[in-house]
Formats: sequence, C-alpha cells, structure tokens
Amino acid sequence: MDILTLTVVSAFAMGAAIPLKYAGGGDNLSPPLSWSQVPAGTRSIAILCDDPDTPVGDWVHWVLFNLAPETVKLEAGMHRQAHLASGAVQGLNDYHRTGYDGPWPPPGKPHRYFFKVFALDSKLTIPATARKTDLVKAIQGHILAQGQLIGTFQR
Repeated sequence: MDILTLTVVSAFAMGAAIPLKYAGGGDNLSPPLSWSQVPAGTRSIAILCDDPDTPVGDWVHWVLFNLAPETVKLEAGMHRQAHLASGAVQGLNDYHRTGYDGPWPPPGKPHRYFFKVFALDSKLTIPATARKTDLVKAIQGHILAQGQLIGTFQR
C-alpha cells in the first residue's frame, strides 16, 4: 500500500525561520500546525518534532500521539500535560520533559526542525513516557499518510 502525502503548514513557511515565540529562548510555545485531510481509515494522528543537526545527533523536541482522526489543526501553546482532554498523549522529549520544547541550538549555524505528521490506521498503546524510538517502532506498518514541515532556527 502506498503512503499518501499530507501537506503540513504553520506560522512559518517550509525552510523558513521559526519565530522566537516558538523557541526555547522565547515563549517556548508549541507552534500552530495544520495539515491536509487524512485518508479514510485513519484511527489516530501522531506528531514528532526533531532536530538532526545537533552535535550529539538527532534531538527530539516533541512526541504527540493518539490525536483524534478528525483533528486537522493544533493551536499554538499546547499544555505540557501527558494526557490531554482530547485523549491525545504527549510523550517525553530529549529534555526529559513532557510536551513541546522549542529550538534553542548552540550559537552558530542554523539547525533544521522537522515537524512530522502521521495518519495511522490504529490508536497506539504506548505509554505517556514514550520517546521517539517508541513512537517510531509503534507506527511501523500503520502509516496511511505522512507529511512534514521543516523550519530553521539559529542563534
């Protein structure tokens, strides 16, 4: 089965700088995200944000899963709790915290931040302590559609 493509948009364009209010040194708000309609058969949506440009390798900023399949957007500034009122779950980022922590790379070259959205054919049964590796393993074989938005940040 072919994986369909989702179009993901936010307060910044593909490849553009992420505004300071969505960065660790700013207000550290999760950015607003929206995506194109998910395919029939979608049972949940997962989101992952990571930075592959760190000296230690991939750095994870956000793990979010079990969003309802009818969800097509997230407002800025999601609460940092593991279990959201909607039934969605936020896992642990590489700061060892629940929810979103924005870009704040060391001074120097710009880093890229990949906001990935996955439409899945099942709800996930991983715990709220899930990290990126847990999410990636859990979604294997369940991705109906995916898309990403890449933003940059430099200080």
